[in-house]
Amino acid sequence: MEEQKSTVRAVERALDILLCFTETTELGLSEIANRISLHKSTVHRLLASLEGKGFVIRDPQTEKYRLGFRIWELSANMSRSDDPAQILLPEMERLRDLVGETISLYVSDNKERIRIQAVQSNQAIRRVAPVGARMPLAVGASSKVLVAYADEATRADILHDPDWPDTVDKSAYVEQLEEIRSLGYATSVEERELGAAAVAAPIFNGFGKIVAALAVSGPSNRLTMERMKEISGPVMEAAWRMGKMIK
Repeated sequence: MEEQKSTVRAVERALDILLCFTETTELGLSEIANRISLHKSTVHRLLASLEGKGFVIRDPQTEKYRLGFRIWELSANMSRSDDPAQILLPEMERLRDLVGETISLYVSDNKERIRIQAVQSNQAIRRVAPVGARMPLAVGASSKVLVAYADEATRADILHDPDWPDTVDKSAYVEQLEEIRSLGYATSVEERELGAAAVAAPIFNGFGKIVAALAVSGPSNRLTMERMKEISGPVMEAAWRMGKMIK
């Protein structure tokens, strides 16, 4: 019985930690410990467990924590109107109606990206984008955007991943990242999927950190390089507006 009480207490404390982020985006260990009135050693152990499961992320430079992308994955299955991803839907639908292709929203999680929201194209031949899908960060317009605008430590960790695919030239990839930071958007043609193309732009929060990538994808015979350059402006504008809508 005592062991059961201890387990329940640990769960309650872990939930208290997550609730600390209802009014702010980043908190340090001491700040969290003070908010929930626990010793830092206890909070550190709980944070390690939450980080291991992807519910919080620790910034290696600032040593501060923020909510992880498991929260987004859970919210993707919410049917209520207060789903966080629902806030961004109007802009995504507006962009879909403007460019006529499928719109997706991606976040990075370790060595992968996750599609947390999607608005399907109304065209008969379209690229279907299931929410919750995980993809590698080595290929694709959204992946390149997420890596290009990540902090240096995160970018270096990704580029030195021992599981980096042999089919992707790392030197060429790095050159692409520099070009993306210069242009403000990325493109890809059949990098991950035969017959598919995409253009993506970064979404920054109020602190100037990238929080997601906004992508337009479709058949490569329709979404040509010329067409992607043509719509890159509207994509970047939509990403800028979406950044103003989130913390």
